[in-house]
Amino acid sequence: MIDLRPIVYVVGRVLIVLAILMLAPAIVDWRAGLENARDFVEAAIITASVGLLLSLATANALGGALNARQAYLMTVAIWGILPLFGGLPLMLGAPHLTFAQAYFEAASGLTTTGATVIVGLDGLPPGMNLWRGMLNSFGGLGIAFVAMIFLPVMRVGGMQYFRTEGFDTFGKALPRATDIARQLVIVYFGLTVICGLVYRALGMEALDAVVCAMATIATGGFAPMDASFGKYPGAMEYAGALFMILGSLPYIRFVQLINGQSRPLWQDAQARAYLRWIACAVGSVTLWRVAVSDQGLESAFREALFNLVSIQSSTGFFSGSFSTWGGFALVVALVIGVIGGCSGSSAAGLGVFRAQIAAAALMAQIRQIASPSRVVTVKYDGRIVEEDVISGLILFITGYVFLMGVMTVAMTLVGVDPMSAFWSVWMGIGNIGYGFGPLVARTGTFVDFPLAGIWILSAAMLLGRLGLLAFLVLLLPRFWRD
Repeated sequence: MIDLRPIVYVVGRVLIVLAILMLAPAIVDWRAGLENARDFVEAAIITASVGLLLSLATANALGGALNARQAYLMTVAIWGILPLFGGLPLMLGAPHLTFAQAYFEAASGLTTTGATVIVGLDGLPPGMNLWRGMLNSFGGLGIAFVAMIFLPVMRVGGMQYFRTEGFDTFGKALPRATDIARQLVIVYFGLTVICGLVYRALGMEALDAVVCAMATIATGGFAPMDASFGKYPGAMEYAGALFMILGSLPYIRFVQLINGQSRPLWQDAQARAYLRWIACAVGSVTLWRVAVSDQGLESAFREALFNLVSIQSSTGFFSGSFSTWGGFALVVALVIGVIGGCSGSSAAGLGVFRAQIAAAALMAQIRQIASPSRVVTVKYDGRIVEEDVISGLILFITGYVFLMGVMTVAMTLVGVDPMSAFWSVWMGIGNIGYGFGPLVARTGTFVDFPLAGIWILSAAMLLGRLGLLAFLVLLLPRFWRD
């Protein structure tokens, strides 16, 4: 049997941290004289109590070492349980969501998806909008928080936890997971602060700048305004696109950069491909839009740049009229949304790294068919890719497509129209947060989806964040055998 005590202990400690974080929005609302502050305090007390009880009950787990099975189970437990408590303030205070809606909202924040069921964000208490941004920020680099704060107590290096999240350390640039995590946090919050200062300097209101900065670097997409970046057209969209790109590049490259190693960032094949694909997507959609409408070049370019970067980085911000462009723009959005951002960042989707290897494997297979007697190997960045890596990649992509199909059918069976069903599942599994379809068009949110549809999308977001296989492996009977 798997020893669950170390897992329960870490979950308990994470809940205590979550409860402490709830005090920040409580203070904001208290200073504003709003009763919502009391709701945050109540949620914090409940969360801290549960976390403390779990930690005390499993304190005898200290000194143990996490094996691979425990690391996988802990990953699923953290991302599955945290929305239960992260959604408490949303239930107890404004906007007084139902349990299903609160779980969806918190899961969307912690998985850095950015989809929302709240209409009237501009009228929410400031503390609540801050909390939504904090959920994005906490989820965006949650893996580093766990590795830095909790895994050292368990006397484990933590590298297996990084693997369960699909976190590619690219040659283990630093010797220990805790060293990686510590510098990742510095980079992460450094980028968040810089992003917030830029937003503020360009004219964004203080709270909007703080929340949007958290959501941008986390590629989370929770904005404190219903119009998202449509409230701040112009220079703010260019700044947002820049920081979304930075947030979806491999964080480990920034760690190397602050350690005086600039070459790995500029020579990273994944990062270069990511930027090329964004440029191709934005350029082609811009030219198409100018050709088929009377929209000006600059306006078309700005909207295409911001929205397509938001989609490929799996952020979820939106601006302008892009969601109504249809046709060619939707096709491009579909493709880049499935690909997603770089491995080793908070961005989701298949990942540029996987897409590159899949393309290389496809080309190798075509060459093999053309020249049967020729020995063809798959290479990535000049290195041969092993067969087991390719097999795992094929399994991952197959599972990704299969689950998209199954969940889309499930959505239609609970009463969602086919278009909304497909695009919502695309949004959920890719942690994209960007909505298309009739059910989204009315409010720009997912509030009109039926209860069963909300739960399906919550599951889709969690599966997307966990990389599918980290969750599906738990369904295998052999996983639970000694």
